Amino acid sequence: MPYKLPDGYFKRIVNESLQPLLIDGLKGIEKESLRITREGSISQLPHPVRLGAALTHPHITTDYSEALLELITPALSDGRETLRFLTDLHKYVCANIDDELLLASSMPIGDLTNPAIPIAEYGSSNIGMMKHIYRRGLGYRYGRCMQVISGIHFNYSIPEQFWPPYQQLTRHAGSLQSFTTHSYMGMIRNLQCYGWLILYLFGSSPAVSKTFMDSRHSAHSHTLEKFDETSYYKPYATSLRMSEIGYINPVQSMFHVSFNSLDDYIRDLARATSVPYPDYERIGLKAGDQYQQLNTHFLQIENEYYTSVRPKQPTRPNERPLQALRSRGIQYIEMRSLDVDVFEPVGISVETTRFLEAFSLFCLFLQNPPYDLKQYEEINSNALSVANRGRDPALKLLKKGRETSLKQWALMLCEQMQEICDVLDKGNSDKPYTQALDKQMEVIRHPELTSSARMLSTMRDQRLSITDLVLQKSQEYTHYFKNCALDASVKISFDFQVETSLAQQKQLNTATEIPFDKYLNNYFFQDAEASGVYS
Repeated sequence: MPYKLPDGYFKRIVNESLQPLLIDGLKGIEKESLRITREGSISQLPHPVRLGAALTHPHITTDYSEALLELITPALSDGRETLRFLTDLHKYVCANIDDELLLASSMPIGDLTNPAIPIAEYGSSNIGMMKHIYRRGLGYRYGRCMQVISGIHFNYSIPEQFWPPYQQLTRHAGSLQSFTTHSYMGMIRNLQCYGWLILYLFGSSPAVSKTFMDSRHSAHSHTLEKFDETSYYKPYATSLRMSEIGYINPVQSMFHVSFNSLDDYIRDLARATSVPYPDYERIGLKAGDQYQQLNTHFLQIENEYYTSVRPKQPTRPNERPLQALRSRGIQYIEMRSLDVDVFEPVGISVETTRFLEAFSLFCLFLQNPPYDLKQYEEINSNALSVANRGRDPALKLLKKGRETSLKQWALMLCEQMQEICDVLDKGNSDKPYTQALDKQMEVIRHPELTSSARMLSTMRDQRLSITDLVLQKSQEYTHYFKNCALDASVKISFDFQVETSLAQQKQLNTATEIPFDKYLNNYFFQDAEASGVYS
């Protein structure tokens, strides 16, 4: 059986005077969505000018593909405001993409061969070219199909006013920055250890299209079953996006990134971005004068590393992400394992964000000792098991080498989160965090309530392929957003951001810069002050 915390454990760690300081942590969301035609093909049109410049707009940008929108909210203390901002972004985008749709699922549909997936363009500036070449390299390394799998990132930071008195309470002798960094790394280790629960509750990709299977060429494709002529699935899967046919990368399993400390994390990622890999050397750095990739290393840059949770520190101009972490520690964590929920118009609900906030705090205060390679392998094994067959009643997860029931473990974790939810609910008679927790406990007791199970039952009941289902939802939600009035002041603000971003893009494109070869050389070989910004 999993270890059960004693009653009142949280209250003994954090006294009553500190608990109110945990309310109002900052929440932000990054949501990816492909622009598709009404027939379900990936858009071949450039990023719409009416949405601004992808390189310089703070809230509307692109990820891997020119057609893969990324909508970014600010970090706000009220989760309802975060969702409201994301909803407004959807309204604005849908009003400015003509007859196109926003794909309502994580897994792409339609023609997914490389020529059908245009790589994102960011203009002629050095920074714009670097972002484009990085994506070109991803295409050569993993195939473009993998790169247009969409997800939702949930960003969370604990209120700053909590840290000083909490450090005093725990009698940590170091600096405040070292204390917060140490605490966040412990939180991340627990979020990884118990991250299988996120896949179970919020996985929304139990099936994929035949075109995805044909394009992915995964060694694990044979493990999927045929649902109909154009759909493949796993009966108990929750998130194929997070399985071996999704974001899992066998090359990255060849090196280990430790999360036992921030120094370990920085050391291991820095090593992975500086050691050549033979297969990538065979691709070559250039074909003639054209760059194929930024370099031939295991990772071109840090962001190529796929992980379910990342420590984050906003970068300053001309600062690399690892340098930002080294200089100023961790400001927030980024949870990356969330699928786009097919049954939510913006892909995520406010109840989900409340659960994630409570879960993150729970993982902060839970014991978080460093883990060795064996524990790391156990964490990965549990995550893959739940992604592939999380709703299987016979599934057993590993806890320190011993098998345990997913249902029992999940319910125990949720029961222990109740104290956290009580604190976050303080002063609110509706108890929204407790309600969010109760809802997920029902989903644990009744797997048929998961989004993944609902998708498969809808497909069976309505005789729909996976393409039919997600296209139906995409049409429904895009129509909904097109017909929702955007507040006039919000529209004025968004219009201003569009114009500002276009002006900034023009300025970057016309500025006098050093040759790109020298820019790239400076970026990778300057000592602490590496030049360039990327995402």
